[in-house]
Formats: sequence, structure tokens, C-alpha cells
Amino acid sequence: MNYQGSPPVFYKNPGLAAVLSFFWMGLGQIYNGQIAKGVVFIIAYVISWLLIFVLVGIITTPILVIYGIYDAYTSATKINAELARQQGSTQPGGPYGQ
Repeated sequence: MNYQGSPPVFYKNPGLAAVLSFFWMGLGQIYNGQIAKGVVFIIAYVISWLLIFVLVGIITTPILVIYGIYDAYTSATKINAELARQQGSTQPGGPYGQ
């Protein structure tokens, strides 16, 4: 099979990334292709849950969840903008970006 041209570009859906991070911390980052960042979020989330037993986690867990959702959304938007820039698109972020 002779493949010519560039491989297809897949834009990330920021809303889906945010929802995935809401249901499972770090999954939105993994969806965005940021595997290491997603694993760090998962580990931090587990540690934060364990800290609930010493009451610190009551503060850190919600903050971590909100930041994870925000990070997944904004990272997907930035990835889309970069993909659009590389392709010379006039629509920054492609179909799912801002």
C-alpha cells in the first residue's frame, strides 16, 4: 500500500475532555494525548483521597478535580489551535476550538 500525503489530523473535543476528567481524574488528559500528565493527575487524585482521612483531602480533592477539568478543556483547545496553525487553517482550534 502506497500512502501519500500527510496523515489525518484529529481535533480534540474540549467538552469531551472535560467530561472525561470529571468522571475519572486524568482521563481527559490521556484523551488529549498527554499520557504522563494524566497519570500524574490520577496519582495525585489517589493521594488526595487518602488525605481525606486526615482532613486535608477535604480541601485538596475538590480543588484538584476542578483544576483537572479546567486543564483538560484548555489543553484540548490549545492542541486544536496548534493543529489548525500547522495546517494553515483560518479557524483557530478547528471544529471544536474557541
